[in-house]
Amino acid sequence: MHIAIAGNIGSGKTTLTKMLAAHYGWLPKYESVDFNPYLSDYYEDMERWSFNLQIYFLNKRFKDVVEISKTDDIVVQDRTIFEDARIFAPNLHDMGLMSTRDFENYSELFELMMSMVGMPDLLIYLRSSIPNLVAQIQRRGREYEKGIRIDYLTGLNNKYEEWISGYKGRLLVIDADTIKFGNNAEDFAKVTDVLDAELFGLFAAKQ
Repeated sequence: MHIAIAGNIGSGKTTLTKMLAAHYGWLPKYESVDFNPYLSDYYEDMERWSFNLQIYFLNKRFKDVVEISKTDDIVVQDRTIFEDARIFAPNLHDMGLMSTRDFENYSELFELMMSMVGMPDLLIYLRSSIPNLVAQIQRRGREYEKGIRIDYLTGLNNKYEEWISGYKGRLLVIDADTIKFGNNAEDFAKVTDVLDAELFGLFAAKQ
């Protein structure tokens, strides 16, 4: 079973992935960030490195999805392949940071990949406001994230809301502004209570 966590930069995806994996005994699948060879250059010059970065993420995420489809374990994934193609690449194109030629090339590759894999069994979306995202990004103190532009985060948030509003799969939305699952046990319990209810129906449907 494939459970995926989606959300903007700083929304708490990795934290929730770790907590759910520990709580339920699931296999975590994390986003490749610390060993990403493009990320630091990308935040220094987004227009120059946008296509390279997005292809890197697409390649890694496709490999993850293929691996997930072959396992019998319950996997919880930190960010989905859909976010690369439906959120980040279109936002870069809209901002003039990815050329139309590169964007169309990227989009065709994504559509080919998606013809070979399925959607997650459950998508958990962490909805967050820009002030909350900025506070979270500053709190974790990653050097390469210090130059993230507010208009970039805002564009991503708008793309996320557009995508989620039309999402066709099984979906659970968590308000990350008010439910502080990372440092509040009661709030994490709220997440698992809602998730338990979702999983009961999900397990029944898979049988």
